[in-house]
Amino acid sequence: MNRASLDKRPDEVAAMFDDVAPKYDVVNDVLSMGQSHRWRRIVVEAVGARAGDRVLDLAAGTGTSSEPYADAGVNVVACDFSLGMLRVGKRRRPDIDFIAGDATNLPFADNSFDASTISFGLRNVHRPKRALEEMLRVTKPGGRLVIAEFSQPTIPLWRTMYTEYLMRALPAIATKVSSNPDAYVYLAESIRAWPNQDELGAWITDSGWGEVAYRNLNGGIVAVHRATKPVAAITTPAAGSQSRLRRRSTRAAN
Repeated sequence: MNRASLDKRPDEVAAMFDDVAPKYDVVNDVLSMGQSHRWRRIVVEAVGARAGDRVLDLAAGTGTSSEPYADAGVNVVACDFSLGMLRVGKRRRPDIDFIAGDATNLPFADNSFDASTISFGLRNVHRPKRALEEMLRVTKPGGRLVIAEFSQPTIPLWRTMYTEYLMRALPAIATKVSSNPDAYVYLAESIRAWPNQDELGAWITDSGWGEVAYRNLNGGIVAVHRATKPVAAITTPAAGSQSRLRRRSTRAAN
């Protein structure tokens, strides 16, 4: 079995996802109690892509998150660094363009996509702020960014219950339904260590995106962040820049 450390070495994380690829989608449905379908639908609605648009679906894994775009006539590119995940996805949906790529050094030209999105993958990137800058670079001016990621519940009691589920129940369930339960221990730990909604919003702003907002789902278990690439965006912000674009935060716990 393979379990990545929270250092998030790309080779370790990729190997872990290679290992769980065959049953990954089924296990996700079980562990999320079916909520993953709803979360994906909300992300697609937030991206708002139309037929003919070009969308980057980063950390796409087996392409489950890419399928709604392809079905709607959107030119979606499913990009991931796990070859095992990409192979599973390509077998299931040969019509989707699956490309191996590093989120911190994307293999695409500047201003290539009308929108970029990443669902439950940013926290697994070794340098997530660099990934945000790369997504900015490859998105067209005026284009959209949508990020779905596990976050922190806003109600203290709910947060405590959720943390108990992550650290106790989730690994126990994974032992019964996954070929690699140790991988889900890492996933639980990575969720607990991830920044909260406002901190991630600040990262997005610092990376050069504008009009940053987020929506809480399931009381903050998941947050969907949205942003827009300014028309006159600088695609590679200076390191350590303290500039801030106006940030607008919206919260809707469902």
